[in-house]
Amino acid sequence: MVVMDGEEDKERNMKVAITAETGSWDAQVDPRFGRAKCFVVKDNETGDWRSIPNETNLHAVQGAGIQTAQNLVQSGVDAVLTGNVGPKAFAALQAAEIKVYIGVSGTVREAFEQFEAGSLSPTEDANVEGHWM
Repeated sequence: MVVMDGEEDKERNMKVAITAETGSWDAQVDPRFGRAKCFVVKDNETGDWRSIPNETNLHAVQGAGIQTAQNLVQSGVDAVLTGNVGPKAFAALQAAEIKVYIGVSGTVREAFEQFEAGSLSPTEDANVEGHWM
């Protein structure tokens, strides 16, 4: 793998948000992005992790994906691991240069381990229609 100056450090110094059923490191990955119950965010530079609730958007009539994306942008996230993402949420994440990894399942811990091992690839497009419940 050819790495340009600084790119390797950037990959190591990422904040990764994983959609989760609960705020636990051992929680199941929530397959939804905009309506995920919460996000577990891990800073892979420091090893610290925290939970960000997504209750406001959980039952939103519309706009949940865009609002969730904006919340993650404000949290300084660099990548998102999730099961599915709709077109508007994907566009908002892409505009903020946040990498999106879809098709993720298992526990939050397993998802992060797959990410660190390089087993996941960023997507180039949404994989579900908007308003996916």
